[in-house]
Amino acid sequence: MAGALSGPEIERLVQLLSRLPGLGPRSARRAVLFLLKKKEALLVPLTAALEEAGRKIKSCQTCGNLDSAETCSVCTDPRRDSGLICVVEDVADLWALERAGVFRGRYHVLGGTLSALDGRGPEQLNLAGLVERVKAGGVREVVLGLNATVEGQTTAHYVTDLIAGSGVSVTRLAHGVPVGGELDYLDEGTLAAAFAARRAM
Repeated sequence: MAGALSGPEIERLVQLLSRLPGLGPRSARRAVLFLLKKKEALLVPLTAALEEAGRKIKSCQTCGNLDSAETCSVCTDPRRDSGLICVVEDVADLWALERAGVFRGRYHVLGGTLSALDGRGPEQLNLAGLVERVKAGGVREVVLGLNATVEGQTTAHYVTDLIAGSGVSVTRLAHGVPVGGELDYLDEGTLAAAFAARRAM
């Protein structure tokens, strides 16, 4: 049997990196090798940045975005329309919409979708926070920016029922977002078209 190719420290790095999305064991091994070759220029600063992010980054108490402040920069930006809230599944979806630059309101991150198979019910999602924001007043429209998957559509209907009777308009992204598609993988043009053609639930 062949011996280990590298020490336990390197193997630990490979194992940890291979848990990241899009990185299998081979890609992780290449990444570790690259980092170790560029130790001073890349590995040391990356380690420090990860340590600092681990200490400082938290979920926004209002919308669920990630930031170093208790209330994120999107929620505190006075130029954004506070009467318009876009509900998204994950922070990655929020970031995708921000990259596209098509939405100037505020966000609400649910932290997932309803899924009986995965054992995710309403209590596992950030739904109570959304209801509180709507009840507090000042919200004109809730845009459902959920992925066009079965779980996303189920969650969209649940959210619609949840805030029905509040007087708040509920819209959803148009089906320019393909069925089975995820916001984080769409280009800016598709996202812009979907926003422009949103309709009432």
